[in-house]
Amino acid sequence: MTYLVNEKCIKCKYTDCVEVCPVDCFYEGENMLVINPDECIDCGVCEPECPVDAIISDTDDKDEKWLEVNQKFSEIWPNITMKKDSPTDAKMYESEENKYDKYFSKKSGG
Repeated sequence: MTYLVNEKCIKCKYTDCVEVCPVDCFYEGENMLVINPDECIDCGVCEPECPVDAIISDTDDKDEKWLEVNQKFSEIWPNITMKKDSPTDAKMYESEENKYDKYFSKKSGG
């Protein structure tokens, strides 16, 4: 099992999870984070740190969409190892649905 980041992170991009990750497997896009599934050691310490429940286990990723997104973009985006301030309008997007289709950006963050 590995952990993945899903669309709940888009436009929120809270980085509390990054701070507790013992293997630094988070990568930063313009408006979301992803986890490199090959680097994740399945410890689970990141999951409860996410205030919007955007971190899921790969067993909850039924169609493997998030596994593909996390794998692909963790190979392109820069590694993030320290907590950063969240976007000022993050609260506005926390409960919005279908964020991937509306807002996902392939651009790297940093």
